[in-house]
Amino acid sequence: MESISRMSNLLESARELTLDAAQSTRSLRRSSKFLPDSHIKKLLDSRNDRDVLDGLRRIISMMYCSRPCLTFFSSVVKNVASPNIEIKKLVYVFLLSHAEQEQSLALLSINTIQKSLSDGNQHVRALALKTMSGIRVSVISKIVSLAIKKGLGDMSPLVRKTTALAILKCYRLDPSTLPEMRDYLSLLLGDKQPYVAGAAVKAFMEVCPEEIDLIHKHYRGLLRVIVDMDEWSQLATLKLMTVYSRKCFPKTNRQENEIIHKGKDFYCNEGQNASDSSQEEQTLDPDLELLLTSIKPLLLSRNSAVVIAVTRCYVSLGVQNYIDLSIGPLIALLRGSRDIKHIALHNIVSVCMIKPEAFVNYLSHFLVHVTDQPQVWELKLEILSLVYPHCDSYLKNLILNELEHFTQGSSDDEIVGKAVRAIGRCAQSDTGTSSRCMRILLKHSTSMNQNLVQESMIVIRHLIQKDPDSHIKTVIWLAKNLDSTSNPTARASIVWLVGEFSGINHGNNVAADVLRILTKDFANETEEVKLQIVLLAAKVYLHYLNRVETGDSHSRLDFESEAYSLQKENKQLDNEYSKSVLNPKHPIAAIWNHVLLLARYDTSYDLRDRARMYKALLADPSSTQLASLMLLAPKPVPFIPSPSERSSKFMLGSASLVVSVDDGFYGIRGYEALPDFVLPGNEPSPSLRKTEISKPYYEANKIVSAGEMLDNAVKNTWLRSSSRTNGFKSSTEKTLDGWLAEGEEVNESLDEDESADEDESEDEDESEDEDEDSEAEDCDDEDSDEDDYSDKNNDSDKGHDEASSAAVSDEEDDDNNESKHDDKESVPLIKPKALNS
Repeated sequence: MESISRMSNLLESARELTLDAAQSTRSLRRSSKFLPDSHIKKLLDSRNDRDVLDGLRRIISMMYCSRPCLTFFSSVVKNVASPNIEIKKLVYVFLLSHAEQEQSLALLSINTIQKSLSDGNQHVRALALKTMSGIRVSVISKIVSLAIKKGLGDMSPLVRKTTALAILKCYRLDPSTLPEMRDYLSLLLGDKQPYVAGAAVKAFMEVCPEEIDLIHKHYRGLLRVIVDMDEWSQLATLKLMTVYSRKCFPKTNRQENEIIHKGKDFYCNEGQNASDSSQEEQTLDPDLELLLTSIKPLLLSRNSAVVIAVTRCYVSLGVQNYIDLSIGPLIALLRGSRDIKHIALHNIVSVCMIKPEAFVNYLSHFLVHVTDQPQVWELKLEILSLVYPHCDSYLKNLILNELEHFTQGSSDDEIVGKAVRAIGRCAQSDTGTSSRCMRILLKHSTSMNQNLVQESMIVIRHLIQKDPDSHIKTVIWLAKNLDSTSNPTARASIVWLVGEFSGINHGNNVAADVLRILTKDFANETEEVKLQIVLLAAKVYLHYLNRVETGDSHSRLDFESEAYSLQKENKQLDNEYSKSVLNPKHPIAAIWNHVLLLARYDTSYDLRDRARMYKALLADPSSTQLASLMLLAPKPVPFIPSPSERSSKFMLGSASLVVSVDDGFYGIRGYEALPDFVLPGNEPSPSLRKTEISKPYYEANKIVSAGEMLDNAVKNTWLRSSSRTNGFKSSTEKTLDGWLAEGEEVNESLDEDESADEDESEDEDESEDEDEDSEAEDCDDEDSDEDDYSDKNNDSDKGHDEASSAAVSDEEDDDNNESKHDDKESVPLIKPKALNS
């Protein structure tokens, strides 16, 4: 018969699955046209769960297609009391979406949802609490708070996790509940279940992230369970611990200096001092060391965000040894998808700016591939230029060959420009290879690719400004190739360089000849080049005036003394000097006047204004100090910054680190920077981070989680089991019914022994008969006890807490009875047969 019933159940289950599959297939084959509202309401009002599910699914599909569904609100809400969990889920989804629009009707379902909080299924309880906290109706904030308080003591970790997330929703619904929510969070942060504590951390970061005092006693507990948390809880916990560490641990840690005195060598002189070597060892706070070691296993996480969060923690705390451990996992992220690879490279660039030498061993991962996206190879070129000064000669040659290849073999103007600028950064960071970088750039200056010529000339100008004395011949070579250069920006850069070198060798240079050649074709030049030609003419004419005034030639390196000679009084020029300056037939003066006339009638407003300014400065040949200050002032040495230099101040793993170039200096809206380190001496006491000793759960006004209550019950049971009345522990564990049975049997046997002692003084024969009767009664009592215990075991209305309290009371009675009798061995130990079976 039993096998037949099983077969019938299997057939019934197969029939239901077949009907569900047929229903799904039929719904897929139907047209996308929605059913009439009247037909959907009939499905919702049906007594068949399958029809109700069909109607709810159609409403959910309409809801996500942005069709109006408020007309079905009353029909949907009345199904909230359905025992079918699938119907409950769909009703809750609809209720969460439309509760704000129909608040009066939504309140009708609150009582039913409250009843679901006491359901025997943990999933139903969690779903009910999630739905109640998600209904954005401010009137029910107190009801939600009571539901959260009830969920704190739930035995299911799933419900407690939902409770932690409900705290956040309740706070958003009614911020006045903050004191209560803070107390609830303080309790959930100490939960021993990792995913409950993780959810509490996420709620804490949203509700009261500044309340660091709540974290002190849970600091070590959270670090013990962080490895077992889910990935998103790990992210919240890592962010919390990073902020907590900067607020509670000072940046300057103590360092112990160990001075090792080496003895004198055998052949050293007597006056020679022994060499001393000092070794510095960084000493960290034990709690900070606990954080750094606890999160180390998370570097192996499958979630890229967790790996970046651990690296952010190490970088933000400034612990160099642990930063090296995170380099390998960061490189491993480059094997992921394109999106992950792009974001990982942004974070790698930020770390590389802090510690570039750590990436030398992983240089091959940053070589550009043909399949790389423009954003990817741009970041790779930047990393190569950052690592370049820390590499050996072989790797430096490899990097330069790689960059040179992209300057010549790429048809993309953008990648050509990025590669040329990367060569300039390499030359700027390592002076030993700057000559090779200059040769590569000079070779590109005669290329037919005008974009390559433009970028090369800009970088060449920066390198010449860095060391002008060693590049005089380079400027002359560029001036000779000026006619073959057609790019306006490149021509303007060459003319500017010639003007900077117009005062060297006592005026015996190519500046005047270059000016003469450029003046012939002045009208056909672009505005950018015309501005530089006018500036070159002003500098050449100013150097000419200074040479005539002082009677000797000044080199370019003497222009600082000329610029700062304002304190000297103007000297009167002799007649010879006046005639030479005012002589319009002098070549330099004639070219200067000709350039002024060309600029005066040009169509550019900027060029005409610039020419008037230079003419006013040089109007009085006897006073050129102000003109020298403006035109011959020393120029600062240019610095070619890294493209990500601006975004390096943003926190690792943040969106501002990726999009800060387009969004401004302060990052995107909502960005929160890390707090400053606490000053030494202002950090909180380490004693605050000691684990709090749990108090009895029956203390008044004390909220205790279900997990803590179960742990205390198990601990107390184990302690009582070691001191039983029979003087020894059982070899096997006893069940709850066994403890109850043993306690009642001991009480009955003790009562019978007392009655036997009283009757023994009257008559020995009667006592023997009474003993036989008592033994018979004992057997009857045993049978009745077995029946009672079996009934108790099958009674589903009694919970675990009532049984444990009964066990405690019975054992206290055993202790009282034991104090009356010294002979413990005479107490019989009786075990129910049902328990033994």
